[in-house]
Amino acid sequence: MNISASESYMESVSEFILLGFPCSQKIQIVLFTVFSIIYLLTLMGNGAIICAVCWDQHLHTPMYILLGNFAFLEIWYVNSTVPNTLVNFLSETKAISFTGCFLQLYFFFSMGSTECFFLSAMAFDRYLAICHPLHYATIMTGQHCFNLVISCWVCGFLWYLAPVILISRLPFCGPNVIDHFVCDSGPLLTLSCAPAPISKLTSYTLSSLIILLSFIFILISYALVLLAVFRLPSASSRQKAFSTCGSHLAVVLLFYGTIMVMHVNPGSSHSTLMPKMMTLFYAMVTPLFNPLIYSLRNKDMKNALRKVLEKFKMSL
Repeated sequence: MNISASESYMESVSEFILLGFPCSQKIQIVLFTVFSIIYLLTLMGNGAIICAVCWDQHLHTPMYILLGNFAFLEIWYVNSTVPNTLVNFLSETKAISFTGCFLQLYFFFSMGSTECFFLSAMAFDRYLAICHPLHYATIMTGQHCFNLVISCWVCGFLWYLAPVILISRLPFCGPNVIDHFVCDSGPLLTLSCAPAPISKLTSYTLSSLIILLSFIFILISYALVLLAVFRLPSASSRQKAFSTCGSHLAVVLLFYGTIMVMHVNPGSSHSTLMPKMMTLFYAMVTPLFNPLIYSLRNKDMKNALRKVLEKFKMSL
């Protein structure tokens, strides 16, 4: 296919239709209400963690700076998909523009990639703190922590840029219906009018690499942490170390457990409902649970959140 033909095809599709969750209008309203509640709770929970980290001087340490950035990431992660999903519940057309679809694809996958980098950075921080406590302060300085945070954001937003550009340049001549509630790479590749082996290979390879490599890195980090914890002399020290790392491991298992099913296994093996449910879990449910896990299992965070609540009451 020559370039002019390809361009004419791309111009023929100016928007996509996101089917979402096809059901009656009453159920659509119920889903809209449930999703809205989850969305607001996610914003409030992660926003509270950011406020706690910013306002409490005791939390101005690498561990909590990483956690604050992670909470900030979770807010933008849900904002990349949920507002448009809520609008579609009440919309009759359920349309999203061509540009809007690929912007959503880019930000959704970039946020997911950034989350993988931050979870790896948090595992590395716990490894240094527990396995090398005497050298932790000299290794994880303020400048090094800042560099680590910036690296996570930059690498996350560059990781999936190439696949998005490749997929956006494919010819789309119809149909334009995406059986999903977000613009995902799999359905978009299926809608392309021309074979796209390079785009598929690039998308699948980069998705699998970031998931598997970061997950292996986290597993190795925590294997070394566990060995170091078992060598600690007192039971109280072991309990404190387990408590600190337990919340992070819970988040890792929640996130990677679902994302691996979606992006590491071949997509052809899934029913049309499975991708939606898996995406729904790691795009909405996991960001909701993360602040609960970190605050309920962390004494310092609970004390800081109490102070935030007291300041909020005083300002009313």
